[in-house]
Amino acid sequence: MRVLRAAAMFLLLLAGPALAQAMKPPAPPADPPKSPSQIEADKVTDSAYKRSLGNIPDKPPADPWGSARATDEPKPAAPPAKRTKAGTGSTTN
Repeated sequence: MRVLRAAAMFLLLLAGPALAQAMKPPAPPADPPKSPSQIEADKVTDSAYKRSLGNIPDKPPADPWGSARATDEPKPAAPPAKRTKAGTGSTTN
């Protein structure tokens, strides 16, 4: 009898989450249709927004290391000095 009760409780515990997944939440209420004055107000608002975007100046490209770099052009390296043959000069110790 105890085994039968334990099996029934086990099945009920498994059925709870499955039942919760099967339920669907109620649908949100639909918005009422817009009146012509609301549609016109939306168009005016959208056009004002688009005009305001034209007032924003273009940003130059970001250069986070700009202040760390030198602004002058690097100087070309000096040509290497000519080497003489080893052993032709006098050596001092």
